Amino acid sequence: MSDKNVTKQEQQQPTEPVATILPDVDVWEDAAVITLIADLPGVSNKGLNVRVDNDTLLIDGDASLDIPEGMEAVYAELRTPHFRRSFALSRELDTARIDAKLKDGVLTVTIPKAEAAKPHRIEVRSG
Repeated sequence: MSDKNVTKQEQQQPTEPVATILPDVDVWEDAAVITLIADLPGVSNKGLNVRVDNDTLLIDGDASLDIPEGMEAVYAELRTPHFRRSFALSRELDTARIDAKLKDGVLTVTIPKAEAAKPHRIEVRSG
């Protein structure tokens, strides 16, 4: 299709999210924490929402298109993706101390285990 055939309606296509994408997530666990690493390419801190609702961890993020300053999209086939993922959380986790960091499109969420849920050694006495 040549530029001559682009209609006014096509020229004004929004660059809003049209599809929800499940981001790839790796989950790691050790004695003290559970760590989630989610790939969220194009998502910035401004477009990211990480929250706990009851016993569910919710991750929502909108990627942004890098449009050069002073320009606007006249026609765009690429839509801004919306990422969404949720995880059921055990009551053994300390959700008040969750830490989340976003760097270069990779979200790292660290969820500490509650002290009572951490493995601990029990001393056995004689007699």
